[in-house]
Amino acid sequence: MKNTVLKYGIYGLITAAILFFLALTFGKNLSYSTQEVLGYASMIASLSFIFFGIKHYRDKVNNGSVSFGKALAIGLLISALTGIGIALVDYIYTTIINPDFATEYLDTTIKTYETMYSGAELEAKKIELTQQMQAYGGSGFMATLMFITVVLIGFVLSLISALILQRKN
Repeated sequence: MKNTVLKYGIYGLITAAILFFLALTFGKNLSYSTQEVLGYASMIASLSFIFFGIKHYRDKVNNGSVSFGKALAIGLLISALTGIGIALVDYIYTTIINPDFATEYLDTTIKTYETMYSGAELEAKKIELTQQMQAYGGSGFMATLMFITVVLIGFVLSLISALILQRKN
């Protein structure tokens, strides 16, 4: 199991790092909502190695069988390695490549709020967003949040893959 998790986890990690880096670097001129879609697409593409890792383990390592629990564990471990890849790229991006990302995001979101809200409601939204960005806008926190997001999506994909691929002799 260890070799399968490492092999497919590293595939996921490398794929995640490359796709996420490309989306962040070349998608700078796109809207944040489009960048968000590209980010989630990168995560899902990278997490596809969960299915292939479980299938490889079942068919090539474990003589055609795998329990639901073992398949779920393999999937979660692969998703954790994939999450590390995305978290590392996110951290590098927000600390080295674009250290002004949080400020740019705040400014862009406030401009969007100005088209949606007015008066006291707009001011309340600005204050709320500014406080959130100050409290949670650090690169380490954002990277951790990305890791958690990938693992949660990976958990869902692991459940689905485990249900599809489980097979007992």
